[in-house]
Amino acid sequence: MTSSALILFAHGARDPQWAAPLERLAALAAAREPGRPVRLAYLELMSPNLETCVDELAAQAIARIVVVPAFISRGAHLRRDLPLQIDALRARHPGLEFEVAEALGEAEPVQAAMADWIATLA
Repeated sequence: MTSSALILFAHGARDPQWAAPLERLAALAAAREPGRPVRLAYLELMSPNLETCVDELAAQAIARIVVVPAFISRGAHLRRDLPLQIDALRARHPGLEFEVAEALGEAEPVQAAMADWIATLA
């Protein structure tokens, strides 16, 4: 098994159907790197949360976790809430390395793909 894992971190919603595109994204990411654990975690309103996913991966002897915020931009949740959660997780799992990627919607390749799709609508 690989020593690195990926967690897509999303806001969460009351409507379970809201998560369907994120579940598809997680499945696509997992299919591109078989053997690398990919999880989907939520800030609120849905399960599992980030702590649960990290605990599960730590129990599997994962050494490094990349958290990818599945947000369109870096708002208050990513500027304030996620860093606090990551700090708490680092304290809880001192041997585990964490990396937080930029918000999906701010990543240049993602913006280019969205612009390409928008251009098809004209």
